[in-house]
Amino acid sequence: MAIRNRRPTCACPGFAAAISLAALCVLTPSTAFAVADLLETPARSTELATVSLLNDVARAGDSERLVAVGERGHIIYSDDGGAKWTQASVPVSVTLTGVDFGSASHGWAVGHSGAVLHSSDSGSNWTLQMTGIQAANLAIAGVQQEIETTEQRLETAAEEDVGDLEWALDDLVFGLENMQADLSVGPVNPFLDVWFEDASHGFVIGAYGMIFHTADGGNQWQDWARKLDNGDKYHLNAITKIAGGALVIAGEAGQIHVSEDNGITWDRRDSGYEGSLFGVTGTGNSGEALAFGLRGTVMHTTDNGQSWERLQTGSSTTLNDGASAGERLVLVGNNGTLVIRNGANDEFKETLRADRLGLMGVVINGPQSLLLVGEGGVVLVEGDAGMEEQGAVE
Repeated sequence: MAIRNRRPTCACPGFAAAISLAALCVLTPSTAFAVADLLETPARSTELATVSLLNDVARAGDSERLVAVGERGHIIYSDDGGAKWTQASVPVSVTLTGVDFGSASHGWAVGHSGAVLHSSDSGSNWTLQMTGIQAANLAIAGVQQEIETTEQRLETAAEEDVGDLEWALDDLVFGLENMQADLSVGPVNPFLDVWFEDASHGFVIGAYGMIFHTADGGNQWQDWARKLDNGDKYHLNAITKIAGGALVIAGEAGQIHVSEDNGITWDRRDSGYEGSLFGVTGTGNSGEALAFGLRGTVMHTTDNGQSWERLQTGSSTTLNDGASAGERLVLVGNNGTLVIRNGANDEFKETLRADRLGLMGVVINGPQSLLLVGEGGVVLVEGDAGMEEQGAVE
């Protein structure tokens, strides 16, 4: 179905950034059954897909195609820089939160109820690869194996090691009981982001520390949570690979996790910030990244996350996504906020969209062109159209 951009209808500024995790607090057994139904209900074809909530946008590999995902299972794609859009065929109606492509053909989208979708035709058609039930069963199997291993170690442990092993075993059993209780309610926990290296290797991450890895394009997934130092199961919000090869995850409570061996092992790095980070982006320079989140916070590293400094951008608005091209850096957030720096030594400038609708994703289309997605759907910005400059920050 071909779709042309329409004037956005009303929405609630600031709502989009919290939609995925807020839903977790109100689920009951009856709503869990409804969620399961959404995993079996194809997304409806509608002209409103371009003006409804969209949570992420990505380019299909090195092609010109743009693909955006959002509420009600909406996935739309454009081959002309965002002027015209076509709605994809999607087998679910859950809210989708992230999208990424490992090649021009192979893409993955993730969302509520632990949904993982795959496309092999550049985003035109999608199939369901994994649900929250399957993800939970994989995680439970992993914990059960770890419990067995810990019990075996206890049988031959030295006396001075027994206390620590018993403590670890108690934690594992407690965690297993919680996971089994969650599973009895249904597939409730959302995935929040996805990253793929190529058509085979990738990660999906999400609420309560969920992280799964595949090496065969999503035919099989492995629970990776115990490879991260995240015993409190903080939410993992965003993942990307930066220049130089490091994989970086940003999350709740200022968490930063870095892998320098393509995700085999992970180190937790101190970001120097204790609030939630919702996004992370590279700059194109080796080892350099920006992680950003609540109240306009932007943390900066040039050494693969070994050390971080806070950048002053002049914004106090939650920032949700970012992109870079050359020396240009664009961050987007709630209330129609954009924070833009056009050169490494330039000042940050905060601008606001006149409609004040929250922004969730951005792709830099060209020197003067941005493709934004958010509460109002798709917004194609040429130059400074629709912007209100708020001033510069050194």
